[in-house]
Amino acid sequence: MYLNTIQASYGARKKAKRVGRGIGSTDGKTCGRGHKGQKSRSGGFHKVGFEGGQMPLQRRLPKVGFTSRMSKFTAELRLHELEGLDASVIDLQVLIDNNIVPAFSKKVKLINSGSISKAVSLKGISVTAGALEAIQAAGGKVEA
Repeated sequence: MYLNTIQASYGARKKAKRVGRGIGSTDGKTCGRGHKGQKSRSGGFHKVGFEGGQMPLQRRLPKVGFTSRMSKFTAELRLHELEGLDASVIDLQVLIDNNIVPAFSKKVKLINSGSISKAVSLKGISVTAGALEAIQAAGGKVEA
């Protein structure tokens, strides 16, 4: 086999469509554009989603939902996840170091899920009302 004998396999290279080359080519005269109308003329196009003056679908449907940009930076923490921590004061950095919350977390909120038996001291972590009662009942405290 020589480099000058290498060819693409049959069907790998499609011949270009040559429009406007007479009636025998099947794409002569109007070049496959049909007769008259906006699409037959050069420069004849309209914006994406245009429906001929009818109210387009993206404007007929209502706007729904809202996604807060900060929600992906707020982590959720459960009471029973605090049991295994040995730190005296638990803050965001301690939770990240122990792989309890993701490293990109900016805020953490503690929710009342599960139970806690040891006294813990939280700093810079927001808590729900139920979680606050549970921590105080176990002898712990929450600092702002």
